[in-house]
Amino acid sequence: MALGIKQFINFAGIARDLKSFNFSVYGQWFGYINIILCIALGIANLFHVSGVIVFGIIAIIQGMVVLFIEIPFLLKICPLSDNFIEFIKRFATNGKRALFYLAMAAIQYCSMSVMVTSLVVVAVGLTISSLSYGVAVVKHQQFQNTSVIKNPADDDFPHEAVVREML
Repeated sequence: MALGIKQFINFAGIARDLKSFNFSVYGQWFGYINIILCIALGIANLFHVSGVIVFGIIAIIQGMVVLFIEIPFLLKICPLSDNFIEFIKRFATNGKRALFYLAMAAIQYCSMSVMVTSLVVVAVGLTISSLSYGVAVVKHQQFQNTSVIKNPADDDFPHEAVVREML
């Protein structure tokens, strides 16, 4: 029996997250989208012959920082400095994440002063994340992690994969 990626994704958890009306979950989902946008559009803007290159590099760095903020498990498995880990752990509340995303969006909006490029999409995506976390703060919603990947302790987790990994 072949294992597919769909066996590891928690579709019931995703549906539950979308129906929860907890805006911190929505902010986290937009954060995942922002990781892709920042890295992809940052690389795409490295090919301009202007100051936009600097904002493209900043977008790539922002994508990597958002990756560690939104997927804290990576802090445990990646060799990182203690200062970076402490910096990332500061953003454990909705309010701090809202301000962080807003500051990053402001940086990308500044790229329009040099040239209007696809980095505007990055700025808008970061703004949506900031607004989602901001609404969670206003509604006094607790920060909640999303459950995209199945827990290995769940009954429906494909345990054959664990055995294959060990072999």
